Amino acid sequence: AKEQVLDQVPKRINALQFGILSPPEIVSQSVVNVLDRNLYDIGTLPGQPRGLTKHGPNDERLGTSAKTGACQTCGQGLKECNGHFGHVKLSLPVFHYGYFRKIIETLNCVCKDCSRVLLPEKEKRAALKQLRRPGLDMLRKGAIIKKIAGDCRKVKVCPHCSGFNGPVKKVPGHPIKMIHAKYAIYTSSNAKNKKKPEEMQQFEQSFETAKKSSNEIDRHMRRAVDDLTPLRALNILKKIPDVEVELVGMDPHRGGRPEHMLWTHVPAPPVALRPSVAQEAASTEDDITNKLGDIIQINNYLRAALSTGQPIAKVMEMWEFLQVQVAMYIDGNLPGLGKDSAYGKMMRGFCQRLKGKQGRFRGNLSGKRVDFSGRTVISPDPNLSVEEVAVPVRVAKHMTYPEKVTKHNLKKLKQCVLNGEGKHPGANAVIKARGGHRIILRVVALKGNLNKIADKLEYGDTVERHLEDGDVVLFNRQPSLHKLSILSHKAKVRPWRTFRLNECVCNPYNADFDGDEMNLHVPQTEEARTEAIELMGVKNNLATPKNGTPIISAIQDFITGAFLVSEKDRFFTRQQFCQIVGYMFDGLVVKDPGTGVEHPVELPPPALMKPQALWTGKQVWSVLMKPHSKYPVNVNLDAKGKQFKAAPKGEAPDMGINDGYLVVRNSEVMCGVMDKAIVGDGKKDSVFYVIMRDYGPEYAAAAMNRLAKLSSRWLTNIGFSIGISDVYPSMKLRQEKDEKVRIAYAKCADLINLFMSGKLQRDPGCDEEMTMENQISGILSKVRQECGDVCFAELSRYNAPLTMAKCGSKGSNINVSQMVAAVGQQIIGGKRVLDGFQDRTLPHFSKASRDPPAKGFVFNSFFSGLNPTEFIFHAMSGREGLVDTAVKTAETGYMSRRLMKSLEDLSANYDNTVRNSEEGVVQMKFGDDGLDPVDMEGSAKPVNFERTFMHSLTTTWDNTERGLSPEEIQTIVAETLDAERAKLKRFGDDGQELPLRETSDSGVDQLESARNFLDTVQVFLTTKINQLVSTLERFKDSEYGVFKITETALRRFLALCLRKFEKSKTEAGHAVGAVGAQSIGEPGTQMTLKTFHF
Repeated sequence: AKEQVLDQVPKRINALQFGILSPPEIVSQSVVNVLDRNLYDIGTLPGQPRGLTKHGPNDERLGTSAKTGACQTCGQGLKECNGHFGHVKLSLPVFHYGYFRKIIETLNCVCKDCSRVLLPEKEKRAALKQLRRPGLDMLRKGAIIKKIAGDCRKVKVCPHCSGFNGPVKKVPGHPIKMIHAKYAIYTSSNAKNKKKPEEMQQFEQSFETAKKSSNEIDRHMRRAVDDLTPLRALNILKKIPDVEVELVGMDPHRGGRPEHMLWTHVPAPPVALRPSVAQEAASTEDDITNKLGDIIQINNYLRAALSTGQPIAKVMEMWEFLQVQVAMYIDGNLPGLGKDSAYGKMMRGFCQRLKGKQGRFRGNLSGKRVDFSGRTVISPDPNLSVEEVAVPVRVAKHMTYPEKVTKHNLKKLKQCVLNGEGKHPGANAVIKARGGHRIILRVVALKGNLNKIADKLEYGDTVERHLEDGDVVLFNRQPSLHKLSILSHKAKVRPWRTFRLNECVCNPYNADFDGDEMNLHVPQTEEARTEAIELMGVKNNLATPKNGTPIISAIQDFITGAFLVSEKDRFFTRQQFCQIVGYMFDGLVVKDPGTGVEHPVELPPPALMKPQALWTGKQVWSVLMKPHSKYPVNVNLDAKGKQFKAAPKGEAPDMGINDGYLVVRNSEVMCGVMDKAIVGDGKKDSVFYVIMRDYGPEYAAAAMNRLAKLSSRWLTNIGFSIGISDVYPSMKLRQEKDEKVRIAYAKCADLINLFMSGKLQRDPGCDEEMTMENQISGILSKVRQECGDVCFAELSRYNAPLTMAKCGSKGSNINVSQMVAAVGQQIIGGKRVLDGFQDRTLPHFSKASRDPPAKGFVFNSFFSGLNPTEFIFHAMSGREGLVDTAVKTAETGYMSRRLMKSLEDLSANYDNTVRNSEEGVVQMKFGDDGLDPVDMEGSAKPVNFERTFMHSLTTTWDNTERGLSPEEIQTIVAETLDAERAKLKRFGDDGQELPLRETSDSGVDQLESARNFLDTVQVFLTTKINQLVSTLERFKDSEYGVFKITETALRRFLALCLRKFEKSKTEAGHAVGAVGAQSIGEPGTQMTLKTFHF
């Protein structure tokens, strides 16, 4: 019996090679020759269980598919024995359908008479030399073999035996039959004047007599071809010399010879691969078993026909049928055959088992259902930290983690064992270190012996305990479009039935709470947990690898809360301010996320003293960013908000009337409101992004958690809701809207009249009708815009939808104006609604009507309600959006898959190159600069110089320190950067130093981007020196310190720049190809899901 190799391989496997099984190998691995198509013995006595036929497809020597059965070869049961192969000896050879195309390619390369490759000796030797080069990769090898095949196809007369060779082709409309058009060169239309060879003339002369009796024959003679039966093909392939087999792309010593591509023996797979499903009176057999039976039966008929000397036509018919059956055994979905009539459904051959999404590879190996996972509905919980996920107790009891017993956790694990399976935190099983047997605690608890197990716990035992607070879990939402769709969180076990997460983390998952479900996986080893939290942890993935912008940040309500708190006229008394600070922190003590040191919150001095001490909303933000003087976070930021309007010339941008420009110095907010551009995702000048870049992701996550708690509680207190009153248009608004629409309708009517009378001036490249449509569309879209503007001017500043649109948390100006003023023109396929009836859009309008209401202009708002025709137009437009989404989702999903499949093997190496799986160099340096977009602070730059410089000046400001002169600055800069440049010398392949501008050297200049970076630092500081010079000219008394650069600030700036550049280099081993594919595929799929037409 063959022993299975399960684990503990004695030697390390270095490589695998695949080849084709030869007939002797098929026979030697077989344990039984399958001869009989019957599955069960009919001859059993009544009442006895039926036996399996000896030498039948289900012979007991092939293994067993029943749980109770035993294999007759090795005597083991289903669990231990994988089964054994048998074989069917065929009376005549058949093509192996999987290799059919390869057989045709090989036959096209060799002479059909002498079986030599159709190339002269000199060319053969040159080709063999190329193929035998060491280190030849598959792509190049494939290209060489393709070229040999192309050259052979051009040869019509064999250089070795002078035999004639035409193309070998598959017969059209037949799945597995081939022909050899031997004299194709002489029968083609341009071969009139070619002298026919002797052989062909003899062949034609043999039909002379027949031609006289029928004039049809001559026409068919031209189409005469040579039938290549499997037997002929086998004999041709057998005669190919070993040395020439390499030229057709095979290795005769290791991969198999060409004749092995035909079957003389069909392998019969073990029964375990094709189990029988037993029912009361009968059993249902697998498709492969049935097909194997058909092959045996037709093979037996064919053997009988050959031995009794049946007519050749009958033998050929049977042979062809056998050929088709064997082909269907491999691929049940043969082209040109349709459904197998015997079963009335598609036959599931071996190809179907492996192919496609549900096949073995994609369905059971690359993707599979797993243990230690849970799935349920998700809900929001702003009280959780961004890196936590709330897990229901019920799930926590089923998810276990195998924890080893040590002296540190013995007491805890004993208690878990005593709690057993039903009480959290408990345990489900104990695995003893001695003997390794598993004790299931549910069974023990029934006997009341949990105390014994707990007392006998020893160091080294493993306890499968319930999930508890702080355990590392993986959290995922499908569709997983990019790597941030699966992140690592820390579990927080809570009552009730849903997973809960902080809303800030919705963005990477693209999750909402309208019934979405998410998956949770529990890593089972300490190494897996460490990797999960370090590589996939929420804190380590705050920025997207696509372009380095923040993706985990405040959303929706949090942005609204941040905006309303930080408004200009928001004041708080001491009691209110202390309560708000209490919202943000757990009590009034702050734990430093970096060091773990606790310190009480310090209140800033009030902004107003008289007549009453009042604090502003902006001070709330200052406390949020820096709760006390010992806290290390000093945010320095100048950023444009969503509402920012450029200041008039000569005015500073921070003096804008609508407070749209944010200025923060050392974590104190000077001016500006917090809106989506400042606390939301997708912007590199946002508060959390700056904290993350300057102080690390722990501090950014802590600030986000504070905002989540503050916003949710504060909005609950002040009240922020939408009611029908928010979209109720005032009388003035309605009158203005009516007037604007009346004017627009009049303009449209004038255009239509001009068009009717043929006097309309045509636009370039358009006819009259297109011109009219374009102009009418322009007028009508302008109406909606104008109505929207009126609506904004009229609505109260406390209007909730307006507030949300203004701060960017949800909705837009168009949404508000559609609810209040008018829904506007409906666009279908980029045009106004087309005529669906005869000369009109709907039967409600007169024929040839082109005025706005008849062509899809909706005058009403959602508040006033749509009339029937408007409703139909609106539904048409909505339908288009739905169809579009459905179609595009499939297309972009497939596009992403192709991208991923073609790029997935590219990764960054330790020598800075980007290589594929065959070690081929794709790029000398990732992105030509070796920098990772996720760590780029500026837009496509590793450092945002302007902000870093301002940060260095502000954090080191000291009135007593002297400002440097321009010359001193230049000296320090040159000194620092020259020391860095000295480390970046260029060396050639031979280790000799080269001049930097050297172009002849074959070595790649790996350090060019680092030198370029140092140059950009110098250029930036030069502009600052020029600024300093012009300032010193204007303000002669330098003690005012209007603009000074101190030595501390300068050295801090240079150190920061160098540190940030170092940090932004791509790490070796980074899967740059996969991340690149996701970064294109994910936005593409996302766009289709979020499309919304106006």
